[in-house]
This record gives sequence, structure tokens and C-alpha cells, in this order.
Amino acid sequence: MAADAPEATTVGQRPPRVLTGIGVGRGVAVAPLVVLAPPPRAPADEPSAVDPATALERIEAAFQAVGSSLAARAAATDGALADILDATASMAHDPAMLTAVRRHLDEGHGPATAVTNAAAGFADALRAAGGRVADRVTDLNSVRDRVVARLLGADTPALHDIDGQFVVAAVDLAPADAAALDPSRVVAIVTEQGGPLGHTAIVAGQLGLPCVVQVAGITAVDAGTLVAVDASAGTVTTDPPPEQVVATTARRDEVARTLALDTAPGATADGIGVALLANVGTVDDTRRAVDVTAEGIGLLRTELLFTGRQTAPTVEEQAEAYRGVLDPMAGKRVVVRTLDVGADKPLPFLDRPSEPNPALGVRGVRLDRTHPQLEADQLTALGALVAGMPEADRDDVWVMAPMVATTGEAARFADEARAHGIRTVGAMVEVPAAALRAHALLAELDFVSVGTNDLAQYTMAADRMAGDLSDLLDLWQPAVLDLVARTIRAGVDLGKPVGVCGESAGDPLMALVLVGLGASSLSMSPAAMPAVRLAVRAHTMERCREVAAVVLDADDAGTARARALGLADPDVVGLLGLGRWGPE
Repeated sequence: MAADAPEATTVGQRPPRVLTGIGVGRGVAVAPLVVLAPPPRAPADEPSAVDPATALERIEAAFQAVGSSLAARAAATDGALADILDATASMAHDPAMLTAVRRHLDEGHGPATAVTNAAAGFADALRAAGGRVADRVTDLNSVRDRVVARLLGADTPALHDIDGQFVVAAVDLAPADAAALDPSRVVAIVTEQGGPLGHTAIVAGQLGLPCVVQVAGITAVDAGTLVAVDASAGTVTTDPPPEQVVATTARRDEVARTLALDTAPGATADGIGVALLANVGTVDDTRRAVDVTAEGIGLLRTELLFTGRQTAPTVEEQAEAYRGVLDPMAGKRVVVRTLDVGADKPLPFLDRPSEPNPALGVRGVRLDRTHPQLEADQLTALGALVAGMPEADRDDVWVMAPMVATTGEAARFADEARAHGIRTVGAMVEVPAAALRAHALLAELDFVSVGTNDLAQYTMAADRMAGDLSDLLDLWQPAVLDLVARTIRAGVDLGKPVGVCGESAGDPLMALVLVGLGASSLSMSPAAMPAVRLAVRAHTMERCREVAAVVLDADDAGTARARALGLADPDVVGLLGLGRWGPE
């Protein structure tokens, strides 16, 4: 995608202007703005294809080239971004798309117009499905834009052609564009669309970049304009005054120095341990977890093994992949989540009918109803690895099922996992029914882990990708916190571990609440861990419990967060920028 090269304006040359949005993370950055140019569009007067059959062959070749390029980028990256790119590549290889394109060619449209119209039909279907499925529209449009560019001979320079450090601005950032970002030069991401849990936010978190989404008018700012991005405040200041540039740069450097000093295991100020674990999806993610001295893996996503394939991975392939994560973590806990597909993550080799509401359909542990071999193979692979370990290490491999809603589902999964030789078995709590029945679930299980992202979506009946509903998905919504507290209390009552592995665990201020409630572990992206470690270590358990108590007594999200902020250590608040939050 083309980008206007930055030629930074002089600091103080124009009056500053503050644009607001939703911040992702807490970092800050100052650099010239690069505005991604809109992709090429099909000409309004594009003539009909003279030979539709030949045109279709050319279009098919373009789709194949785009798919191969995306697959290559996926192979060159890792983590959630690689997962997203693999899924996007599979879109480019979808034969249903070519069928739709053929229909538009036969109706008399030109090649680029046929592709555009076919993609529009699929995009409408994704939006209608709602939930996380709707987020795939960005991926689909990315494929469409690349195919249309090839058909029009309009391939454009990539971000790596631009010199110096810069802030990237776009209407929305497709995963294929994100894969080209170089964190040594791209210092922040700002978009007009997207949500705090969307693909742009995922990419920013994985790369450790400050990000602000839903910033109206950012792409209208002149390329090269100096901007100060404050993710914790959700602001982008154009033409910041010299004193703001100095302060922002100093804050960034001080945070980096301070966070690098502490690599000890997670604990409160009075020495009560809280395991700080990492969310990973690949071996490279695991290396990053080692770099930030994670105490283990709290969430190993296994979906990457299955996406972009025409057949399910064999037991042997799975065992080899899991070994790549287990070996670097020898002697530490590794929590493996079984396959969480369905909804926004369909698999080509699964014979599944379309669902009117996939987010509420057959996904996660529910796949066992129709495709039990998938779960059986995963447990067989893990069980074989456990059996080959030294006795002392076998208790370090934990397994949990996603989307558990009933005690019966929990009991069935626990029986299956234990029959395969896995000793520690749990479930994700991301459905309100599971939180409400946490005591009963934990009677069947050894532990549970709260996935706050989906729990918020299902509790508030708000699509995670719907930007205009982002206030309902605020981490501090009292109804969601009530369910989290209820789940953790069940674990405390029964003496069983309850961890948190959703977005909340990576927020330093929310971490105080979770610790005060009694969470035994917090699992997050490796990039978030140093700040969470610092925040927890600066507060005693008594203070964390005070924070939790006042937060649970709040009637709205804003009040809940303000109360937590009022009890937090001011030095930590200042250093991490926790006091800066949201648009004024």
C-alpha cells in the first residue's frame, strides 16, 4: 500500500491540535506522520471483459499470487499476526470467490469491477454474521485491494521504502500491511476505524507499539506532520509544542529504563507471589516470553497449527509443535488451550454448515459434538509428550478447553484429558454461564482461566469489533468485573487456581484489582509483562484488596477505574501514564 513520505514540519510552526480516540496500550511516541494512501479502485467506466474466460484465468492468477504472498509473510512472522495472515491467505484461495467473480464477469463487468463486486457480497455476509466474524471484512478487503492492484498494474511502494522513524496512520490497517511494519522505525499506529480488540490492536500489542484507534480525521493530517501519540490517554497531538516533545521523549526513555531493571518473579510489595505468565501462539512467541522472564505460559493457542490447511495436522505434527514450546519452558507451567475455532475462525477441512450467528454457534469445546477426533488427537499428542517427560515435569503441562458453558462439558473434558495421561485439567471461563456456576465447574476441574475479552462480549451483548459499542466492552464494566470476582472467589473457596488470560491481565491498573480479588496468575502478551510486574510489585496485597473492594462497589466503568487510580501508587501512575485515559 502506498504511503506519503514524511517531511517533518518544524516543531511549533503551527498550533497544536489534539485528536482523540481509544488507546491500546500505554506507550508514547513522537515522530513524523506517514499516511497510508487509499488502495487503487476499479475504474467507474471499466469496460466489460472481451473474453470472460481469459479474464477469469487472469483474475485467478492474481488471487493465487496474492495468497502465496500472504502465506510467505505469515511464514516470516509469528504469533497472532501469523495466524491472521494465514487465515487471510486462505481467503485468497477460496474457490467460492472465483465462482462469484465469474458471475459478475458474465453479467458484463470488467475484471477489477467483478472482483470488487464479488468481494462486496462476501463482506456483506461477514457483517451480517456479526461477532468476531465481522472483523474479517478488513482481511477480505485487503485481499480485494491487492488483487485489484495487480489487475490494474498498480502495485505500490511498501512501508520499508520510507526512511527514518515514523507514526503510521490509516483508515484501518490490514494484517498484510502490519506484517511489513518494522518496530525499529514504526513507533506508533493510529487508525480512523478498528476497535480496541481488533486486528490493529492485536498487531500493536504483539509489536509492543503504542496505538490509538477510532481517531477521526487522522488521515486528513498532512504527511510529515510531527505528532505525539499517547496510547494511555487515547490522544494524538499534531504539531506538539517543544516542551511536550521533550516530556514525551523523556517519559518513553524513563519507562524503558525502569522496566528493564526488574526481571524477578511476580509478587506484591509484601512478597506474596502472583505468577506472571505469557500468552503465546508460536515458538518465536515463546522466545519473547523467555526474554521478559515469564514464569510460564498461561495460554498456548493451538489454532495456528490448523488454520490455512486442507487437512487436520497429524498427531505427530502436533506433538512436534507442542514440544517446540514445552522444551524452552522446561520446569515451568505451560497451559495448552485446545482448539478454539468456529465463529470467525472456520477451518477448510471441517464440514460445517453455515450458522446464522456463528459467535453463538459451534465453536471451541462444542466442536466435540460433531468432530470429536480433533480434540482426541490434540489430547493424544499432549499425552504422549507428558508420558515421555521426567516424573517431576509432568505436572507442568496443563490443558484447558475453550467455551465451556456447563458442568457436564467440564466433566466430559476432564475425563477425556485425564484418560490421556494429562494430570492438570481446566477450562476457560468466557461464557457468563460458566462464571455463574464456577463452584460447580471447579468441582470437576483442577483450575480455570478467565478470558475477559469474550466474557465481556457475551456479558454485555456487544460485538468486540463494533467500535461504537466500545464503551460497553470497557475492562472496568461492573457487570463483567462481578463475574470475574465470582469466578475467582470460587477458586479461593475451593483452594484451586484461577488465572486471568484476557486483555484485563495485561493492564497494570486492572492487575491490582485481579490480584486483590485473589487471582493466582495473570497471563498476557510478553510486551505487557514488564509494566504489570512493576505495578504489582509496588503495592501490598492489602492495598490490592482495598483497590478491588472499591472497584466492585462502583456503578459504572469510569467510576471503577477512577477509584482504582485514586488508591494506586502515584509514582507508578505517573511513570506508566495510567492517569491519562480516554478522550476528554
